[in-house]
Amino acid sequence: MVFINCIMQVNGLKDRAQDLRKSFIDSLEEDIRDFLINEAELHTYDDLTKVNPVTPSTVLKCLQARYSAKVFYTHAGCTLVALNPFQPIPDLYSLDVMREYHSAPQPQEFKPHIFIVAEEAYRNVQGQVEPMNQSLVYSGESGAGKTWTSRCLMKYYATVAASSQKCQDTVEKIERRVLGSNPIMEAFGNACTLRNSNSSRFGKYIQLQLNGSQLLVGASVQTFLLEKTRVAFQAPNERNFHIFYQNSVFFILPTVEAMINLGIDESKRTQIFRILAGLLQLGNVDFRPALEEAQTCFLQKTADLLQVPLDELQSCLTVRTLRAGKQNVLKLCSQSECSVRRDCLAKVIYAQLFDWLVTFINNSMCADRSMWCNFIGLLDVYGFECFLLNNLEQLCINYANEKLQQHFVAHYLKAQQEEYVTEGLQWSFIRYQDNQGCLDLIEGSPSSIFSLLNEECRLNRASDAKQFCVRLQKELSHNASISWDKFSKQPHFTVAHYADKVSYQIEGMMEKNKDPVPPELISLLQNSQDSLLHSLFADGDHESEGLRGHSKVVTVISKFRNSLESLMKILHSTTPHYTRCIKPNPDCRPLTFKREEVITQLEACGIVETINISAAGFPIRIPYGNFLQRYGLITNTRLTVQMNQSNSPEMSNQAVLGSAVEDVLNVVLKRRASNSTLSPDDNNNMVHCGRTKVFLTHSLLEMLEVHRNRVRSQKAFCIQCCWRRYQNRQRNLKRQAATRLQLQLCVFCAVWMDALAEAELDDAEDFIENEASSALPKLDRLLKERGSVQLSTTGFQRIMSMMACLKIPFRNGEYKVKTNQFDQGVASIRAQPRGSIKVHLQRSPLLYADMHPVHKTDVVTGFNQILLERP
Repeated sequence: MVFINCIMQVNGLKDRAQDLRKSFIDSLEEDIRDFLINEAELHTYDDLTKVNPVTPSTVLKCLQARYSAKVFYTHAGCTLVALNPFQPIPDLYSLDVMREYHSAPQPQEFKPHIFIVAEEAYRNVQGQVEPMNQSLVYSGESGAGKTWTSRCLMKYYATVAASSQKCQDTVEKIERRVLGSNPIMEAFGNACTLRNSNSSRFGKYIQLQLNGSQLLVGASVQTFLLEKTRVAFQAPNERNFHIFYQNSVFFILPTVEAMINLGIDESKRTQIFRILAGLLQLGNVDFRPALEEAQTCFLQKTADLLQVPLDELQSCLTVRTLRAGKQNVLKLCSQSECSVRRDCLAKVIYAQLFDWLVTFINNSMCADRSMWCNFIGLLDVYGFECFLLNNLEQLCINYANEKLQQHFVAHYLKAQQEEYVTEGLQWSFIRYQDNQGCLDLIEGSPSSIFSLLNEECRLNRASDAKQFCVRLQKELSHNASISWDKFSKQPHFTVAHYADKVSYQIEGMMEKNKDPVPPELISLLQNSQDSLLHSLFADGDHESEGLRGHSKVVTVISKFRNSLESLMKILHSTTPHYTRCIKPNPDCRPLTFKREEVITQLEACGIVETINISAAGFPIRIPYGNFLQRYGLITNTRLTVQMNQSNSPEMSNQAVLGSAVEDVLNVVLKRRASNSTLSPDDNNNMVHCGRTKVFLTHSLLEMLEVHRNRVRSQKAFCIQCCWRRYQNRQRNLKRQAATRLQLQLCVFCAVWMDALAEAELDDAEDFIENEASSALPKLDRLLKERGSVQLSTTGFQRIMSMMACLKIPFRNGEYKVKTNQFDQGVASIRAQPRGSIKVHLQRSPLLYADMHPVHKTDVVTGFNQILLERP
């Protein structure tokens, strides 16, 4: 009975669980139906975090509604979703729109746009908390719009970061070169594929270099894995690089203009186009048992364009040099070997020419390291690819996309959730798709696809595709991300990537990984009479099949991994901003939305998981110390003063710092709502204080910035008031001191003037007799004969004469006044005549009168009326 009761209880629990599951599913479906009923409002959801509930169906329906309304950008939490319209959209990327987003106080309040991401990165360079380099990563399938996004971002930064009026010529020159590099890179590195008419066949990371004033002072380009095999081979319905068609049909004016802006002179441009024409002629060369006249003509044109001897060119393509001991043995190549050597010559020339262009571009626009302090990086990498025939190129391209997806997962999906738990937030993990297993399959240790390929290439033996396939099955069958089709006749392997499963053909993969260059071809190009072509191979640093043997061979995979690892180091050291480019339909038709195509891409890149984490999490995470450094002035906390004191005990006490942070947040929250406060255990939906960091939403960060600016304005106003009060006090003190000095001087002068006048009237005759006996100069004879002279005095002259008598020093020595009462014979200072007067010198004691009279009407009549008479 007990056993039966246990069974009945278990069955009851199962029934109850099934009922709960069914109820939950019904409730979820009901929520989805309720959400989808209001289809007329779906296009108004600017952020997918507002979608409720968040499911692939609701997200897809919302994106479709916005796409139908010709709205192509939508926020998805911390990322931006961009749908390719496959047609020009007027005024969506105009200069006015750029300036509008750049000048907006809060660009996030505007409609979603790629310019919002660009402006956020631009403002973060001189960040709100601490400056940091930025990276804008836009990922997606081939044809999703990544290259167009790169163009828009470069134009945006060249516009907003080059708006200084100082050194305008230099700024415009840099802007032209930065923008001019893009059409050149696209012409030489992009091509038409089955999935995209302008597909990037190489990866590039562009660094836009900014100085301390956030002005664009230079740029540099880092490239990796150019698909140079496209020069010699294109899949059906695909094309070669754009530059060959531009060169053939003379549709090359934009490229030439860009070259001129970059400083490539006419002679260099002529050499570049001549080399490209030589490669086109080389592609027409076919090898048969006996060279026909037409083939000889093509070979002759190739030799002329590349400026190499015809016989040496023919010998390098048809004869192989083998080393037997210390001797070289010549061996005629088979027809297929000749074609391989021809293709190898074309690929190595084009690859070196492309690298030369990249180096020239960097030299022409890269600023000196002392001129820039931060940068904004733009990553334009080829999208995920899956064709009917996939080989080493597609494996490397998809591997790069796997690394970027891992970076996204590690930064947004994994690291954020782990940090929430570490900091003590109440958090339940959201499951997401982790691609670590696929990366272990491709690049892992000790055995992986890359390691086995490199090992096979280092063995000095012929490649065997079937044997390599068997080895892959033996070494990697334990990994769930690889599989094989037992019914396929061609050696292959299938990898389950994060985006889709891709089957790779093994045939030819080892040869592409070796990428051997016969030494005869290098020697031929080093002897070219074309100076540019000669310089491309002058250093001789090129791998050749003659250098193989037991030495280490640098394979294509090894080069690509090294360049990709350096790129990932840069990305990890910067603040990333992700944009998910979505391809709405596989045929690139304008304004056509295929649900199956879009839902596959959304699930592959983890958009739904990103939305869930962004909606429930906090995008802004700031350590306590950095937070107080910027926002501590809101509460005047004394900890702000101690920030630069590394040995301060309070700075290492997280509890003290956390309390100060809460005080700042309480001030801001109380201003928002009088009854809103924050406690250590408060699970606020806008902010959470962890163990060492404070977690914020964008809205609260904006409130903090507004409050901080208000406090700074108040403090600046206080400083201005104090300074003006100080200036007024000093001005009043100086005015009072000057007034006292003038008063004392006037009193002093009046006393002395009275004393001198009294001495003149009482002792004038005795004074004159005594002075006459001394060594005084004699009076002018004419004056003695006339007995009087016309004179008058002015206010300034009287003051100067008086100051000289009192021996008062003059300021800065600007004036020199000499007494002239005994030299020229003048009147007394007591006499202040009006107009012209006549003075009797023989009897007059007026020794201080002016010797240069002028007619004045505003002078004062003197006191000695007896001695003065009017004319």
